[in-house]
Amino acid sequence: MPHLFEPYTLKGVTLRNRIVVSPMCQYSAEEGVPNDWHQAHYTALARGGAGLVVVEATGVSPEGRITPGCTGLWNDTQKDAFKPVVAAIKAAGAVPGIQIGHAGRKASANRPWEGDDHIAEGDPRGWQTIAPSAVAFGGGLSKTPKEMTLEDIARVQADFVAAAERAREAGFEWLMLHFAHGYLAQNFFSKYSNQRTDAYGGSAGNRGRFLVETVRAVRKAWPAHLPLSARFSVIEFDGDDETMQQEAAELARAMKAEGLDFFDVSVGFNTPTAKIPWGPGFMGETAGRMRRETGLPTATSWYVGTPQMAEAMLEKGQVDLVMMGRPLLENPHWPFFAAKQLGVEKPSWTLPAPYAHWLERYRAA
Repeated sequence: MPHLFEPYTLKGVTLRNRIVVSPMCQYSAEEGVPNDWHQAHYTALARGGAGLVVVEATGVSPEGRITPGCTGLWNDTQKDAFKPVVAAIKAAGAVPGIQIGHAGRKASANRPWEGDDHIAEGDPRGWQTIAPSAVAFGGGLSKTPKEMTLEDIARVQADFVAAAERAREAGFEWLMLHFAHGYLAQNFFSKYSNQRTDAYGGSAGNRGRFLVETVRAVRKAWPAHLPLSARFSVIEFDGDDETMQQEAAELARAMKAEGLDFFDVSVGFNTPTAKIPWGPGFMGETAGRMRRETGLPTATSWYVGTPQMAEAMLEKGQVDLVMMGRPLLENPHWPFFAAKQLGVEKPSWTLPAPYAHWLERYRAA
């Protein structure tokens, strides 16, 4: 059996294989409520054969959304709308997961195909953004955020806890905290966006305090038998990569001590001037290093497009799971394709039985 198709167990959850649908924003919700689009989208991905389906970045508050079209979990209407999505994912044999987060200074943005920049001042669709410091990201995301008070910090952490509780009540079995990609938690950790002089700024330990405290608070609300994970950016490709990776590994170990179970290793996106070396599997080595130095099981994504590459990353011990985005959008049945490529016996049975029956019958003929 190829590593990619081995089951994976973490806490009380077992995935049927190591293929994970990466959280990919659909920007198609209204008032944070998922709808028919989300139902069809996630059902199709789960039926395609992935082991874990992680629902898109979901705001813990209205101000925490990236765009007005992003999903949310700050009220029970949203929670109840997620229940049939969760049920469909489970019925298709996948584990339902969700990523919750706060977009920080990158919030109040237009949907990517409508500009991928901040909503203009005065537009009633926009809102005031917040961040550790009043420092704009730059470029099209030029809106200056309000510097958070200690009361703001406590409120947002309480929002994370409330969203985690609603995720549990909706039936999700894998929770991912969005601590990456230049959004709020990453804003605290990054030297580019955090200029605070209090207990939440300055040293790496202080800059990581928001993340550690949030993991601690969410862990108390999230069931002990269900995995708590985080997508966390550990490298900016800004010329100071070694320092950031050392600080990130130390912070990940601190989060592990507070109950973090799994670590999705990603890129910072905290400065528009970074020179990211895009290429096939370019985050594999970094993920492997984080896995060794933190003792946490890991995943990563970014240009992992072929079954052979995914298999190699698992075989080398770089990751425990492989996060995939665009390949699964291009072909929701990518697991079936991968099973054929890697020589799995009866690859059709990576798909639902009604599909597998016809595929196997045709092959036998």
